[in-house]
Amino acid sequence: MRILKIMISGCCGRLGSAVARLAADRRGFEVVCGVDPAAGDTPFPVYSSFGGVKETCDVLIDASHHSLTPDLLAFAAERGLPTVICTTGHTDPETEMIVAYSKKIPILKSRNMSIGVNLLIELVKKAAQSLGEGFDVEIVEAHHSKKLDAPSGTALMLADAVKSVREEAEYVYDRHDVRRERGENEVGIHSIRGGTIVGEHSVIFAGRDEVITLSHSAGSRDLFAAGALKAAEFAADAAPGLYTMADVIK
Repeated sequence: MRILKIMISGCCGRLGSAVARLAADRRGFEVVCGVDPAAGDTPFPVYSSFGGVKETCDVLIDASHHSLTPDLLAFAAERGLPTVICTTGHTDPETEMIVAYSKKIPILKSRNMSIGVNLLIELVKKAAQSLGEGFDVEIVEAHHSKKLDAPSGTALMLADAVKSVREEAEYVYDRHDVRRERGENEVGIHSIRGGTIVGEHSVIFAGRDEVITLSHSAGSRDLFAAGALKAAEFAADAAPGLYTMADVIK
């Protein structure tokens, strides 16, 4: 049985810790090292920067912060490491960098690693196509009080799923400062922050006399970690290129 040797960037953070814990409990995975400036109590070596890494591995999982993208990609390309990017909030230059490096190494990038969420995205595309323009689309997401970005990356993925079918769609974030009727091409996106909510997303298709809601609720970060490990298996055997969780599902 093949043992996939994994390196985790951001191994001491919320998601990175969950990935390490699940990998330790599952056959076929071994976390050989991590990179994190805030080193914690881990059963594997943790380095403060990529320059100190001595171990060899099969795949790199990024659960850190988008600002580390340049260093992470340079390290991955130098080592020829397939890379799974779980971080969000990338700037345009960082995104362009990811695209450029994907010509050298396989990179799987997703704003949400959940298999269920990525299935939801496919269902949203199907619903938007089948229901047509007679249904207004609103997206509501809720997360814990510590989350930094709003709307969530997943909410934007869902909005992009709608726009892939309805090219004229226009994203509208909140409406408290506008007094007018809803535009027919609007996709409303709304954020809730509070408590310890792991992640909830609902896509509402509101038509004449009927409403259809597609939703996903995360019970713990373990589902994101499980998706990251499945993505790592996929990336380890992939050719250079840029992939998403949709490729994993297929």
